[in-house]
Amino acid sequence: MTSANAHRHDPTHPVHARRRSSSRYPVEVIRSDRRNKTVSARIVDGVIRVRIPSWMTAEDEARFVDDVVERIERERRSNAIDLDARSRTLSDDYGLPYASSITWSKVQRQRWGSCTVGSGDIRISDRLIDVPPWVLDSVIIHELAHLVVPHHGPEFDRIVQRYPLHERATGYLMAVSDRLNALPPSELAD
Repeated sequence: MTSANAHRHDPTHPVHARRRSSSRYPVEVIRSDRRNKTVSARIVDGVIRVRIPSWMTAEDEARFVDDVVERIERERRSNAIDLDARSRTLSDDYGLPYASSITWSKVQRQRWGSCTVGSGDIRISDRLIDVPPWVLDSVIIHELAHLVVPHHGPEFDRIVQRYPLHERATGYLMAVSDRLNALPPSELAD
């Protein structure tokens, strides 16, 4: 075996393993000659272990690792919020029907939430995971209100305005939307 290829079988060689840190978990990046195109990640013993192709540039590595680590951390944060319990409490507090299901959506980028009236299913954009609880509650109430009034109008407005922080939450979301719209598309990609 030549010294140039000695690293191929040494998982501790810098070409294969590099440590980074995230906001919550240590991150270990493992470069693999066997991995051709895909990037994978999982948490092992409290460490986010990211496997990438060995041919990736340092810039590619940073972009892909940051993206996959953010997705894992967002998923962990979303698991800490019991949307179903929160939705049921809000339904009880504001006299609204229960949703059949309420889940986080990773693909909703244009809306904060959506409701399928016929089935009673509600989806909440995972972009709301880190907003204050009163903002999330306002979005949930908005979607629950669609189970009573499917369209927007005066009757719908009367329902959502029963939530005392509705107007404030709307302003908060408008400010977040303005900030997101000001970002270059490369920073919005998920």
